[in-house]
Amino acid sequence: MFATYELKQLAEKIVPKKYLRVAGQYALRATSPIYSGRAVKCPCCGSRFSKFASYGHVKRDNALCRWCLSLERHRGLWLYIHEKTNLLQDPLKVLHFAPEHQFQELLKNSSNVDYISADLDMPTAMLQMDITDITFEDDTFDVIMCNHVLEHVPDDTKAMGELYRVLKPGGWAILQTPMSSAAETVEDLTLTPEQRIEAFGQDDHVRTYGMDKKDRLESVGFKVELDQYLNDLPESIIQHYGILREDIWIGKK
Repeated sequence: MFATYELKQLAEKIVPKKYLRVAGQYALRATSPIYSGRAVKCPCCGSRFSKFASYGHVKRDNALCRWCLSLERHRGLWLYIHEKTNLLQDPLKVLHFAPEHQFQELLKNSSNVDYISADLDMPTAMLQMDITDITFEDDTFDVIMCNHVLEHVPDDTKAMGELYRVLKPGGWAILQTPMSSAAETVEDLTLTPEQRIEAFGQDDHVRTYGMDKKDRLESVGFKVELDQYLNDLPESIIQHYGILREDIWIGKK
């Protein structure tokens, strides 16, 4: 039997991207009565289940929300934004690359936020834009969200520089990526999609960042802070919301 991740890969070959998320969402929702319960809760949509669905090339249990398709990283970031930032309180101009639909809906409907989403080819983004050639003036945005994007970009240094350029002095950016505990980033732009799956866990990733990600970000001007919010949460919260312990990478200007 195909698991969720394999079904996604198969569907991507035959279903236009603009319909794929919606189709996948409704297909998974149809299974939700089987997993009724209150053991886990998705903070993004409020749904409760006996467990989340497994997901990933290397299977992760309790990963995918059966209602809104949030993953561990989305649910953790959702808690962080609500509990640790001023994003939903202060008047802010926000740029969001590769917008996750949970956050796009949240921020579009927040009266304090002047919100713009962008992506090179994501149909749900408000603007089509290359992250290495951002078409906004310097010092435009108070906040930038760039969650699991840079690992896809061949010239990530140029992308980081563009993000820094359009961020206002005093502004901050969320710059999450897949991470390893290695000292140095591993990347290879010559691999085939099949080889990328084995090397980086996904066919459209070109690197896995090591701890030198901090040096890369600082080389373009960012002051980098690693927020320990998710690492410090009680284990009961980690399990109930199905999230991972990880650093939140904040770049400030």
